Amino acid sequence: MQSEGNESTPKPTILRISKLSADSGKKNLQKRIKDVEISVPIVYGTMAFWLGKKATETQSHKWTVYVRGATNENLGVLIKRVVFQLHPSFNNPVRVVESAPFELSECGWGEFEIGISIHFHDDVCERKLDLYHHLKLYSAEESGPQSIKKPVVVETYDEIVLPDPPEDFFARVQNHPAVIHPAIPATISLNNESNENANEWKSSDTKNHPLNQWFINFSEADELLKLATARQQVQTHIIKLRRQLSLMEEGPEAL
Repeated sequence: MQSEGNESTPKPTILRISKLSADSGKKNLQKRIKDVEISVPIVYGTMAFWLGKKATETQSHKWTVYVRGATNENLGVLIKRVVFQLHPSFNNPVRVVESAPFELSECGWGEFEIGISIHFHDDVCERKLDLYHHLKLYSAEESGPQSIKKPVVVETYDEIVLPDPPEDFFARVQNHPAVIHPAIPATISLNNESNENANEWKSSDTKNHPLNQWFINFSEADELLKLATARQQVQTHIIKLRRQLSLMEEGPEAL
């Protein structure tokens, strides 16, 4: 497998996916809940283990690429399938995963960009969502020999936002732990299908996943603190620049 892409390790960041608008056709015939947004936090990334003494020139690492719930709930309630686009040097580089957990594992030696296409259930959205993730096998933050016990983990937190969801879809996910939504008006009556599926979603979540101990714990409070800190740094820098500009406008005597 060829190695391509940069050598830097990307940091987990919060990105907000643009709203997935309603498509034309049958979906417009579905009754929707206006002025309501459903948000589903997701994480996508890779985890790579060095094979140690078992490593060869072309098989130095075993790695897994995945899309998971931010707190490891089953995403099958939202996602129908995920298509992973691997490097062309792999046999069958286009891999389709039809059910949760949405992941695949491979062995190799090179780093490259993986395409991740998320396809939603028909009552969610007809459009697919395309993401990209750079596979990292070597940590840029740690020196010394590699460890066969500690993997290199690179993950990105994101949110899928669905505005004006169809009533049938909302009813199906209203009690799902991976879905965040506001209370709906009392005038809207929904069926109780989501309660019937609760055991199904729970039985196939990833809380007991063998890689669970290495998943990054994304805390909303921590991320909000990071955003607040970054905002304060920007404001401080703006004040400093304005001060410098003011001094320049006052002339050399003020400098």
